[in-house]
Amino acid sequence: MIWQDSGYLLSKIKYSENNIIVEFFTKSYGKVSGLIFGASSKKIKNYLLIGNKFHINYSAKSDNKIGSFKVEIDKITTPNFLDNKQKLSCIVYSINLIKILSADNQTNVNIYNLINYFYDLLASDNWLQKFIIWELDVLKSFGYELNIEDYIIKKISNGVEKFYQKNNQNKIIPNFLVNSNDYVKNKDDLVDGLNLVGDFLSKSILIPNNMNYPNSRIDFINSIKYP
Repeated sequence: MIWQDSGYLLSKIKYSENNIIVEFFTKSYGKVSGLIFGASSKKIKNYLLIGNKFHINYSAKSDNKIGSFKVEIDKITTPNFLDNKQKLSCIVYSINLIKILSADNQTNVNIYNLINYFYDLLASDNWLQKFIIWELDVLKSFGYELNIEDYIIKKISNGVEKFYQKNNQNKIIPNFLVNSNDYVKNKDDLVDGLNLVGDFLSKSILIPNNMNYPNSRIDFINSIKYP
């Protein structure tokens, strides 16, 4: 089997002194794994950062044997945010989320396009608000949709709309999750939004599939709460 594609680096593990096992999320083949020989060479070593985008040449003797990649850097992405703790933590978590939810060799162009958009949203002013919506879109693209309308009740106090969880009316639902045009500056509202999505992720996806809650998401939220 031989093919060419573009894809984002999801993970890398040392296999031997000069070789590594990697996973990419590709446009046409979804999540694929294989070997990169000579990964310690200066030509590619410095580019093999999680989240970077590559041109990929893949070859394998058969479908039952692990193949190998020859790669060239297509777009440098992650290094653009190495000096920003919050955004770097966001990248680590987001790539990890896609890795753990993706099935091997299953095409999902929506996810590929969402990764493309992800780095654009990180460069925007209200990136955290956009990220929360992005995370919901990722979950939806994997078949897990959070219908906010089923989750909330609305109350009006002094002419102001507020939304609360149906099963726990002490928990506020941030308005921007209901009215997507709202621009949020309050960090507490953003943290509430992250926690709501995290609750959905845990109860509706991870626990039913016997998967652990990713530590990378905890680290990311802590970077927002305690900058």
